[in-house]
Order: sequence, then C-alpha cells, then structure tokens
Amino acid sequence: MQTAVTFKNLDSSENLKSYVCNKLDRFDRFLDNPAEASVVLAVEKFRHQAEINISGDRLNINSKEETDNMYSAIDMVLDKLEKQIKKNKQKIRERRSAFKGKAEKFESAANAPPDDEGVTKIRVKNIEFKPMDVEEAVMQMELVNKDFLVFTDARTDKVNVLYHCKDGHYGLIQPNR
Repeated sequence: MQTAVTFKNLDSSENLKSYVCNKLDRFDRFLDNPAEASVVLAVEKFRHQAEINISGDRLNINSKEETDNMYSAIDMVLDKLEKQIKKNKQKIRERRSAFKGKAEKFESAANAPPDDEGVTKIRVKNIEFKPMDVEEAVMQMELVNKDFLVFTDARTDKVNVLYHCKDGHYGLIQPNR
C-alpha cells in the first residue's frame, strides 16, 4: 500500500512513520486492489490527532482520532478503519449473494419483449455544482472516482462537463455561448 505521511506542528519522525506504515500493511489482506493511504499526524496544544484516508478502487474511507498520545491516536484510528473496511466488505458480500438469486430473473426479463414499445425511460438526477476552475474539477473528479463531473467554470460562469476518456486523459465540454 502506498502511504504518504504528513506531519503538522510536529517534527518528522521516522519511528512514527514506520509505525504507521507497518500497521497499515495489515489492511492489504482486506483490500482486493492496491490502495493509497494518506496519513496526517498533527499536534495542537496537548491534543495529538491522527487522520487516515484510504482510497482505492471503489473505496474511500476516512477516519480521525484525537488523544493525548500520538501512538494511541494512531492505534484508535486504525481500529476504526478496520471496522469500516470490514463493514464495507460485508456489504459487498451481501450484495453479491442477493444478486445471485436474482440473476435468472434479470436474464428472463432481458429476453422478454418490452412492455411499452418505443417508450424510453429516463432517469433524472438533480445535482448541485459549485464554481471551480478546470484543474480543481480534475482533482475533484479524481477524488470521487466518477466518469464525468458537471461544474460551473469560475471564469466564465458557464456550466461545463469534464469526462474521463478511455485513453486515461480528460475531455472538457464547454458551451459556445
């Protein structure tokens, strides 16, 4: 697992860094695909904060803990993350098992002729978008791991669509008017 450790108001310590990395290695057995971990260790007055964000394929888990000892904060946040990952894996297992029984129903329904000939069903989703520039939109799109993002360009105040191409690049749809 790729791990990035950031220290805030705290001297960079190789011991803390190796402690966190060794503890995060235990999550590799729970995760199917390679994941990235972003760790922020901070000290504010007498509070020691540990925040870990694990992001991977269809997974984004964030947890934060605060105690009077950095090592205990790290242990507590890792325990929280482990519970969240196990809960996520259990949900995936339940969805798969629920889908197995319904697969035959879907297959027979797919082969059946449509009820309303010529009627196309359209799913409507209302979204809220905020003004941002293209670079910020790319960063946001990478965070949410979606195929496209609708946003308002901060410079032109027009609605734009940023989409992910098959070749790994991004495309941008801008209105002419």
